Amino acid sequence: MAQKAQKTQATRNSATLNRTHLISLGVYLSFLLIRTIFFSRRLLPFALLNLPALAIEFWFERIGRPVYTETANGKELQKAGEALDAKGLTEWMWDVVYWSWGNTVLAALLGNWAWWLYAVVPLYSAWLAFSTYSGVRSGFSGMSAGAGGEGSGGAAAQSKRQAKLEKKGGQRMQYR
Repeated sequence: MAQKAQKTQATRNSATLNRTHLISLGVYLSFLLIRTIFFSRRLLPFALLNLPALAIEFWFERIGRPVYTETANGKELQKAGEALDAKGLTEWMWDVVYWSWGNTVLAALLGNWAWWLYAVVPLYSAWLAFSTYSGVRSGFSGMSAGAGGEGSGGAAAQSKRQAKLEKKGGQRMQYR
């Protein structure tokens, strides 16, 4: 079984990419069909707001599609492609694709105002950045209090173990 892991990766990537393309085609065609037959929906927000999802989908196609070469023995796997279920940036890019599909379906069913749901992503990102910045800033301010002992209200902070030992009357620490 030569290259079993790569063959498994190639099979998984092909299935994921094919499923992704079919879902995209279904979502976009249903939006256009509903727009044409039943309601009047604007095409400019549809085109602009689905552009990132389409770009990500084509990027996944480029990096994730396995490459085979023809040999005398048949097809041979040359490159399995990158893992499309990786953590980090790839995971975030899948979230963008899913969010775009969801908003497109909601816009098709509920109306043009549903395009405003895209504003949730930047607002959430801004809130996350602010809360991270606040946490880091408060963490740095706590570091300066421990260095000189000035920021803790006069007495040095005790660990739980030290407090229990002093409460039992065991080892006592002298603070200067």
